[in-house]
Amino acid sequence: MITVEQSLRTLLREGLRSGALGPGAKLPTERALVERLAAPRSAIRRALGVLEQEGLVVRQVGRGTFLTEAAIPPDEVAPADTSPAEIMQVRLLIEPPVAALAARVATQADLDRIAHCLDRGGQSDDHQDFETWDTRLHHAIAQAAHNGLLMSMFDVMNTARSLPIWGSLKRRTSTPERMRCYHDEHTAIVEALRDRDPESAQDAMRRHLENVADNLLGRH
Repeated sequence: MITVEQSLRTLLREGLRSGALGPGAKLPTERALVERLAAPRSAIRRALGVLEQEGLVVRQVGRGTFLTEAAIPPDEVAPADTSPAEIMQVRLLIEPPVAALAARVATQADLDRIAHCLDRGGQSDDHQDFETWDTRLHHAIAQAAHNGLLMSMFDVMNTARSLPIWGSLKRRTSTPERMRCYHDEHTAIVEALRDRDPESAQDAMRRHLENVADNLLGRH
């Protein structure tokens, strides 16, 4: 029988892999966890207490529960000195071929999940919300490739997007116009996936990432 503690650990692990959670991220409230895990609040509190003792979370009175750096396994973390240029180099190597593979093998459920992330990103009117759905969209596309080894490599790369230097650079270069441009580029990628067109999906992903790199690194 799966315990509440195990269910909570799984929830956190999935959040880390999807990019929805990272070091310093605030966890759902106890009430939300009660509903999500279908468990009594007392069991949720005990499970959080165990994670706190292990240093995986920190609970702050009146503020909530937050994830710590220790929550990410060492072998699944990008080096702390990874630069934005290195992140973009690896993304350009990995993500275009992943998009091509996803165009070939994605299920309808995969495409529906990807479309949901695209729609939510399009509805976002602030940087942080857009970044959350941007990360989830790219993760959903990688999941749609249905390759466990490739997914593990993607997850390690994706942890670099939680590094402070990446976040601060994204905030400094984010504008409403740029978010609209990225959404249009995301739409082109998703349309190619729906059309089952590997070449177009790969090209659309490469163009998008090259634009992101230009904007972040000043490669104009």
